[in-house]
Amino acid sequence: MSDAPARSHGRKSISAAVGPRELMPAQETLAGVWCAQVITLFPEAFPGVLGLSLTGRGLKEGLWQLRTVDLRRHGEGRHRNVDDTPAGGGAGMVLRADVLGRAIEEARATAPAGRPLIAPSPRGTPFTQARARALAEGPGVTLICGRFEGVDQRALDHYGVEEVSIGDFVLTGGEIAAMALIDATVRLIPRVLGNQASVEEESFSHGLLEHPQYTRPTVWQGREIPEILLSGHHARITEWRQAEAERLTRKRRPDLWRAWREAHRRNPEDDREL
Repeated sequence: MSDAPARSHGRKSISAAVGPRELMPAQETLAGVWCAQVITLFPEAFPGVLGLSLTGRGLKEGLWQLRTVDLRRHGEGRHRNVDDTPAGGGAGMVLRADVLGRAIEEARATAPAGRPLIAPSPRGTPFTQARARALAEGPGVTLICGRFEGVDQRALDHYGVEEVSIGDFVLTGGEIAAMALIDATVRLIPRVLGNQASVEEESFSHGLLEHPQYTRPTVWQGREIPEILLSGHHARITEWRQAEAERLTRKRRPDLWRAWREAHRRNPEDDREL
């Protein structure tokens, strides 16, 4: 089924590709609209959770777009093999450079200049809110979802692939990491969330973790909403939230706290007050 975007965001161009039909009916490319391309062995995994809630609504309305490149279609031989044994021996299998190279070339054929090429990887540099914001301000991103033991290094080097990590752990493949990276970025695109003020107040936006949040009922299981939040005194509420953000950051993320304190030239003695 094909649903036209609710808003016009530029001229469309059509390219043949395999992918989910509900939200990406003909792999349409909307000129000038932020686009995530995903090179994957499992195109059917997308959009997944990205097609739900606010990100899904933004996708349907053409506020951002998603394309998949099926890595298997670029495989070798009758069985479309995409991997082989590691050079030098060892366990597992490695994605072939020639197969991945063909998939990257397909992605590059429809990608505008300046779109970064990223591979989620536990050995990559940490993915941060600042990096998500930088990606959201660009034309989009092309993501390579690895599988098996890894990717032939020659492909990464030849195409200048940037490796990024969403945490110090290992997944069976890059699809979940790619979705996390896309979600963190897409939600920063104007109008995707609807209330842009919420983006400015959340964790990492100002270098600190977010303060605690509360809502009705006023008392639950004997626990009350902090009285200050019910006072209606907006200046004092702002001060309380700032103090709580600082307290939580210092307690849970000493690395962020040090960076924030240095950026704001805070006296180390101030820590005693928290």
